[in-house]
Amino acid sequence: MNEMTEEAGLAMDRLDQVGVALEAGFKTRLQNLANVGSEWAALLQGLSAGGLSLTAYLAIIVGALLVSVLAFYAAQRIMQALVARSGRFSSFIDIATFVLTALIVALVFRLVLPDGTGRQVARFWAIAALVSLLVHRIITGLLLGRGRRGEAGTPLASFARTLSLGFAWGLFGFAALATLRTWNGGPGLRDLIGTFLVSVPVTALLVYAYWSHRRVVTAEVAGPEPRTGWRERFATIWPAIAIFALIGTFAALQAAATLARPLPGLAMLGTLLMVLVAPHVDSVIRNWSERRKGDPTSSLLAATLRRMARFAFAILVLGLLVYLWALPALTSLGFDVTLIREKAVGIVVIALVGALLWNGTAAGIERIQARERHAPAAVSEDDAHVPHSRLGTLLPLLNGTAKIAILVMSILTMLVILDVNVWPLITGLSVFGLALGFGSQTLVKDIVSGLFFLLDDAFRMGEYIETSGAKGTVERISVRSVSLRHPRGAIATIPYGQIGKIQNFSRDWVIEKLVFRVAFDTDVEKVRKLFKQIGKEIAEDPELNEDLMETFKSQGIASVEDGTLLVRGKFKAKAGKQFGIRKAVLSAVQRSFRENGIQAVPRPIPAPPGAGAAPS
Repeated sequence: MNEMTEEAGLAMDRLDQVGVALEAGFKTRLQNLANVGSEWAALLQGLSAGGLSLTAYLAIIVGALLVSVLAFYAAQRIMQALVARSGRFSSFIDIATFVLTALIVALVFRLVLPDGTGRQVARFWAIAALVSLLVHRIITGLLLGRGRRGEAGTPLASFARTLSLGFAWGLFGFAALATLRTWNGGPGLRDLIGTFLVSVPVTALLVYAYWSHRRVVTAEVAGPEPRTGWRERFATIWPAIAIFALIGTFAALQAAATLARPLPGLAMLGTLLMVLVAPHVDSVIRNWSERRKGDPTSSLLAATLRRMARFAFAILVLGLLVYLWALPALTSLGFDVTLIREKAVGIVVIALVGALLWNGTAAGIERIQARERHAPAAVSEDDAHVPHSRLGTLLPLLNGTAKIAILVMSILTMLVILDVNVWPLITGLSVFGLALGFGSQTLVKDIVSGLFFLLDDAFRMGEYIETSGAKGTVERISVRSVSLRHPRGAIATIPYGQIGKIQNFSRDWVIEKLVFRVAFDTDVEKVRKLFKQIGKEIAEDPELNEDLMETFKSQGIASVEDGTLLVRGKFKAKAGKQFGIRKAVLSAVQRSFRENGIQAVPRPIPAPPGAGAAPS
């Protein structure tokens, strides 16, 4: 309790120190802004003393922008001409174009401008122009796609243009700030440019873009059908999250400038760009993963990495946010950032390894299930109750067990990295499990019985079984119970401990025996020949002969009952396929009896007790 009180007191002291520093820094910024006029005059004087006037520098900046734009379009034409005969490299045109543009611009600057401040300033503005074009391509490609870039009049295209303009403004603003530092501009002048000509306009423009196009952004983030519920909810609140991120970035930059610990503006702008386009990148990754999901040629490792690509991208974005936003804030509060960084890296590594194992397990089991479904012995997939193999029955249980184990081990490892003693937790879970075992004998009996039923291969998914309390098709197998779907639609959930005896009607083969009641004077030999003919017709039926193992034939007189002959016939069929053959046999027997004058006799209905007694 005393340690918690001391830590709370230290935190309050740190907050007080931050408040005092913010007040002092704000006063300093106001004083610097008041000296903007004198700093501007000193700047002009310094430029004149350096040999180049402000007009000359402006000409250099305009020339650098023109050279960058012209070089970009020239490089684009060159790359398009080089790959015109082959479409395999079309996706690398943009990257190669920017690399070639940078080389052309660097060569022009080296030939035209002498080494010094002028070339350095030209380099700042050329980089801003090229990165602006690159950002515009990224935003346009993610929002509109290669096939929709011509939709200039759509609201989504308008949003893409506004977003690109905002980031371009920020990049040119950072070029202006870098130019001021090169010219030894005063702090007030840099603060004026950075705050009122860069941060405020960029933030306002981007906030306006998300607010005015919020419906378009919501639809784009939600993506095409089918959508999950959490994706639709996230898409609904994403414009508000983006606006909050923009305002938060502006507040963080201003707070850092006030505390005289400025954050790297270009890195912050790049991180903000990644955060804003993250949902769109996630949509692209999701669509790519879905397209490649059914590729049978990809390896298990490739399938695993493809499944965890979205998770890895989310971890990357979260890590950048923590590195560029949270760590500077913790540093200003006096925390040991080195220790926090090491622990954060360890947690990220464990999360990625856990995700790799999780998705690798899921991908491997999916491949095994796909092989089970396409096995030669598998029946038609049109059947709603296709019996699974033994492995196919156990796979869902193995999948759930493996994923739970991976999740528990990952969480425990993260707690160990955070210096949390996990042994009391493990001991508590063991004691709880022991108490559960002694206090819930029925539950333990169900689990153990189910384990032995599965080891004995008593039933599988999709098989039709009958227990002491219910019958139906096995539809779900859990750790404690099995669910049976009755042919009429009702579903029964039976704990393993209450199953008792199991009759499995879906294994290997079944012998179906049919009994017919005919008149006592019926020619039994004629009936035998008719049954033989029916069996021959059934065996020649292409829809039935694949499931027929032994043809339908007569077994002669089974018994005599109340002056009626009971004639029996039988056939052997694959398990679960006897019902269609039975229907065909009964229809054929009815037709043959009618055509050959054989009379079927109904079962006599017994009189109710006391019906024949004489009245008293």
